[in-house]
Amino acid sequence: MSDTLTATLSRADHRTEVLPLTARDGRALTLVHLRGPQEPHRGPVLLVHGAGVRAEIFRPPIPRTLVDVLLEAGWDVWMLNWRASIDLEPTDWTLCDAAAFDHPAAVERVLAETGATTLAAVVHCQGSTSFAMAAVAGLLPRVDRIVSNAVSLHPVIPTFSEFKIHRLAPLITRVTPYLSPAWAYRSDGYFSRLVRRTVDITHPECRNLVCRMVSFTYGSGHPALWAHRNIDRATHDWITGEFGRVPMSFFAQMSRSVRAGHLVPVREHPELPDDLATAPPQTQARFALIAGKDNRCFLPDGQALTYAHLDHHQPGRHALHVVPGYGHLDVFWARNAWRDTYPIILKELAS
Repeated sequence: MSDTLTATLSRADHRTEVLPLTARDGRALTLVHLRGPQEPHRGPVLLVHGAGVRAEIFRPPIPRTLVDVLLEAGWDVWMLNWRASIDLEPTDWTLCDAAAFDHPAAVERVLAETGATTLAAVVHCQGSTSFAMAAVAGLLPRVDRIVSNAVSLHPVIPTFSEFKIHRLAPLITRVTPYLSPAWAYRSDGYFSRLVRRTVDITHPECRNLVCRMVSFTYGSGHPALWAHRNIDRATHDWITGEFGRVPMSFFAQMSRSVRAGHLVPVREHPELPDDLATAPPQTQARFALIAGKDNRCFLPDGQALTYAHLDHHQPGRHALHVVPGYGHLDVFWARNAWRDTYPIILKELAS
């Protein structure tokens, strides 16, 4: 592929429509439908964000986004704001809630709107873990391809992150029901100011305090979710408004899952069996697992474990890509993602 960027489509060309969506438990969500100048000739693809962000993570202010290349390739692009989105009313959510209530409703709605028989999905972080839970539990039978970034059924985290999630998080839960990188510019009581001051002292890697708060909240690194060398200044500034509240209920579930070595359901959802990550998957969807080799939020070992599990039950069906020089979110946000990571996603969606 050429090293020269030729952008033929930009956000200005997007036709954006926001549709209300009701989850299976009645919670209000939204779907964002995106179209380019040309009508799509491929089927629908659903993009699912991670925790404490929103659907807009797939449209950072870089010259060529994942949405751009998907539209150019003829995909009918849909982005889901599930219950972890900062664009929705905050709630005390778990991955189980999203798996049982949000993702099945979103898939059904997109298929109903498009008339398609199946759809593909690109899922990231906790959008990926919860979507994978739903898929392997048999709740998404009409999803035929899943491109998963960073983590899916087997979360593996750095040693210092284990200390934070197992030791510090239970103490923090006694003080606050949530954490938020937005505390960098919007205080919510004395504890938020204490966290901000702590991060200001311990994370001197850049001037963007939200960037530094994200590393404190989600990983082990300076920064933890991307490499500064990979993202341009406009994106680094844009980050300031793209992170918000994450409930401690999520961190409690992730702590249990890390200890177990695989995702663990924590709420009463009969449709989600306890052996989600050990039993044969109840789906024929093909998984393409992507891991940034430098990810300091979820280590690439986790995606390798999920690949081994899937390949054991469905040999030769799935794929694993470990991308050198990339971390967690720069897989989507990097200035050179159009050259280094988007082609992987496009190829896997077309497989």
